[in-house]
Amino acid sequence: MDLQLRDKVAIVTGSSKGLGLASATALVEEGANVALCARGHDALQAAATRLRALAGRDDAVLAVQADVSTADGAAALVDQTTQAFGRLDILVNNVGKAGGTDIVATSDDEWMSALDQTLFPAIRLSRLAVPHMRRVGGGVILMIASIWGRESGGRMTYNAVKAAEISLAKAMAQQLAKDNIRVNSVAPGSIAFEGGSWWKRQQEDPAGIADFISRDLPFGRFGRPEEVGALVAFLASSRASWVSGTCVTVDGCQSRSNI
Repeated sequence: MDLQLRDKVAIVTGSSKGLGLASATALVEEGANVALCARGHDALQAAATRLRALAGRDDAVLAVQADVSTADGAAALVDQTTQAFGRLDILVNNVGKAGGTDIVATSDDEWMSALDQTLFPAIRLSRLAVPHMRRVGGGVILMIASIWGRESGGRMTYNAVKAAEISLAKAMAQQLAKDNIRVNSVAPGSIAFEGGSWWKRQQEDPAGIADFISRDLPFGRFGRPEEVGALVAFLASSRASWVSGTCVTVDGCQSRSNI
């Protein structure tokens, strides 16, 4: 299926590895021009080199080293992208981080960090992206949330900010439909990749993770980043033209919610 993404312009945050890199890869494979963003220089440049080779041309991929948890970093990313490519059609809000433990032990600073690292980047970047999308007649905004935003599970702060992202996407979808801007969230389950949190846990406690897989993952394996990336590319495309305001789960039936 041709997703009709050739020459569209996308920003993918947190895209030097994991779900962000997989999402960017899927978009490049479909012919989109992609702005990658991360805080670390070396991993970002390695990702850009890989995707430029995949695209077959250097000017298809822009690498922006920025901290999008800050207002200046978010603005720099959007400014550099639109200056390089002349437009913006797709925004994939992927960055996220949350610490803390239970309600008594989790400090205000840890709560604020969870909001600053996950929710506010999505808010700021979406705010900055919408005027550019309006100028080209529409666009797509995606939130990479989690099954632990749809139902209880995972770290408390993570649960809260991912639920907020899903709610934000729904509200934005209703507001922006008149501008032909679609907004959806994606809820991955447990996804493993080298260097990621599940991969690290598997190295540290192979027996415990084997038990987790047997108990909680019906297909008997972790998800793969490219399985999330494929969904992102579809939702970003005109093939998903009547999909907006929804949260799409990609978890191999891990979650328990009926909706």
